[in-house]
Amino acid sequence: MPTNASAPTAERSGGTPGAHALMDVTASDSSLRSFLHGLPGVDPVGLEARAAALGTRSVKTTAKAYAIDLAISMVDLTTLEGADTPGKVRALGVKAVHPDPTDRTTPSTAAVCVYPDMVATAKAAVAGSGVKVASVATAFPAGRAALDVKLADVRDAVASGADEIDMVIDRGAFLAGRYLKVYDEITAVREACGTSARLKVIFETGELSTYDNIRRASWLGMLAGADFIKTSTGKVAVNATPANTLLMLEAVRDFRERTGVQIGVKPAGGIRTTKDAIKFLVLVNETAGEDWLDNHWFRFGASSLLNDLLMQRQKLATGRYSGPDYVTVD
Repeated sequence: MPTNASAPTAERSGGTPGAHALMDVTASDSSLRSFLHGLPGVDPVGLEARAAALGTRSVKTTAKAYAIDLAISMVDLTTLEGADTPGKVRALGVKAVHPDPTDRTTPSTAAVCVYPDMVATAKAAVAGSGVKVASVATAFPAGRAALDVKLADVRDAVASGADEIDMVIDRGAFLAGRYLKVYDEITAVREACGTSARLKVIFETGELSTYDNIRRASWLGMLAGADFIKTSTGKVAVNATPANTLLMLEAVRDFRERTGVQIGVKPAGGIRTTKDAIKFLVLVNETAGEDWLDNHWFRFGASSLLNDLLMQRQKLATGRYSGPDYVTVD
């Protein structure tokens, strides 16, 4: 079972953003635009058909037990509400470390994800475990703030102990074709993360309008130094889908083939059931490959998903379905 401490050798570890085989394409706005618009166009019908077909794969009992534990270990257990309190965050941290207090063989989640002002509280709650603390930043979820404000947000989270930063791109700039502005902002955030925090770049795929834009955003984020590319904030109507996640998995696979650099993927929002999670794991295995079947390279941004995984895990172990009272309400 992959652990939170695993660190494959291909990990980007605080290196200079863009220091890879494609760095020349970011030399100017025109070269970046030419590269992004020169990427192969996406066949929407073919993409959605392949995602749907992979979602029909059956998983037998032994493999299902492994997949459930793997999925639990990939969860970024998340609370991003205006009503979040220190007590709620502490409870979430305890749950992340020991998701099922009655069964200590249950793996910990990958991380807890909170707002920057809750990072120190979350860090104390998971102290001594392998669970990471992730923090949304850069004026999440809209991203509508001046760059100096966004960078201050990031530095505050990192100073409080955040292991990972989930930033949102300026979708308005991206949709207006101001790709170099988006690139420069991501590289500035990457620098603000320093060497201690990994960077997840959120595209808000539901607002990007087309699959071609999702492909372009994926490559733009990777070129700028993302450690992960992430579908969504979970705050809009359309979040992670099998099709948009499949497209991003193709992007990280192709990026590694061209550069030798491995990038993670995080679908977030709308993934609520064990059945859904296993479908996404099949997508990972069949598209990017086994190298990504590890919580260092694949995450689920979720809150309710963990409860269903725990209930299904107990059903496999005991033959009985305990129902929602078996797990805590987050």
